[in-house]
Amino acid sequence: MRLFFLLPRVPYPTEKGDKLRAFHQIKHLSKHHEIILCALNDGVLHEDAIPVLKKYVRAIHIIPISKITIFFNLLKTLFSWKPLQVGYFYNASSAKKVRKLIDQYQPDHIFCQLIRVAEYVKNIPIPKTLDYQDVFSKGVDRRLATAPFYLKPFLKIEYRRLLRYEHMAFETFDNKIIISEPDRDLIPHPEREKIVVVANGVDTDFFKPIIKEKQFDLVFTGNMGYPPNIKGAEFLVNEILPKVLSHKPGLRLLIAGANPHLRVMVLKSPQVEVSGWVPDMRDCYAVARIFIAPMQIGTGLQNKILEAMAMQIPCITSKLAFLALNARDGEEILVAQTPDEYVRHILLLLNNPEKSEQIAKNGFAFVHRNFNWETETAKIEKLIQG
Repeated sequence: MRLFFLLPRVPYPTEKGDKLRAFHQIKHLSKHHEIILCALNDGVLHEDAIPVLKKYVRAIHIIPISKITIFFNLLKTLFSWKPLQVGYFYNASSAKKVRKLIDQYQPDHIFCQLIRVAEYVKNIPIPKTLDYQDVFSKGVDRRLATAPFYLKPFLKIEYRRLLRYEHMAFETFDNKIIISEPDRDLIPHPEREKIVVVANGVDTDFFKPIIKEKQFDLVFTGNMGYPPNIKGAEFLVNEILPKVLSHKPGLRLLIAGANPHLRVMVLKSPQVEVSGWVPDMRDCYAVARIFIAPMQIGTGLQNKILEAMAMQIPCITSKLAFLALNARDGEEILVAQTPDEYVRHILLLLNNPEKSEQIAKNGFAFVHRNFNWETETAKIEKLIQG
């Protein structure tokens, strides 16, 4: 089959969860299908993006969206019923280009990642699949609790619009997929059970145990310009770390990942290193004794946890992130809610090497059993062929 992939971002490099997911879906579907890739781009195109992606697709079309275009997109969206998440990526000029490409290639199936690009194809009479991936409405709802007062009115409007749009998208697409069962249960549609759960995988040939000298006790990774990661980093440094340091004064934390926000940069101290972008995230996992992901907001499956587990690093996370994982608390991962609970888990792993090794090995086995890109992508193949 000829598949037309429409994405809100170029899926390389894979430093963000949506790009990682799309990259591996394209990689595995290309083994049996012809892929036409159309991606919007609001930033600088990485020099390796096209050479890498050309290995898996017949054609690549990048549609640039300038900052000034985005500004006017958002301005117009404020006076419509559409969510800003959609308005940011949609404009009439890009829509004409997308339609022209679809007319040119005549695909058998259209695959859209995220509701951000659903507007481009919602009225095109070709079988379509939507990857909700995350539930944006719930993500905004969770941000409302801690948002500054001046943002709350806008977030409330965005929340209501997202609820409506996520419902509309369900009706528009023939097939729907999502990253986890807890996320599926949050989709605002009475027939949400029809959404197929397609989890992420882990490239276990790439992410595997590496022996390196331990330079840090804790590591937290991710795109550090992403609000849930910013919030997680602040919670870790401001709420958890002082309590741990009272027991372990020499403890060191590494916060690693691209685009660190100013709120993350100011967390630097003699005990906290903020690395920014790194060429190989495996080095960051390997030099730490414990991986910690104290996520306070956001939805979806945390790829960072899967990667750390695959590298046989013992992991601690929040109940929020744990829901999508479905691992065994206390055996394959440790789950905490309050700062004191995090402290207890950290001290347990640091003071008990045998327990730390047991959690690491069990987590490693769990990932290998449950998170395989080829197996998960086969579910998409079954849908589009059906």
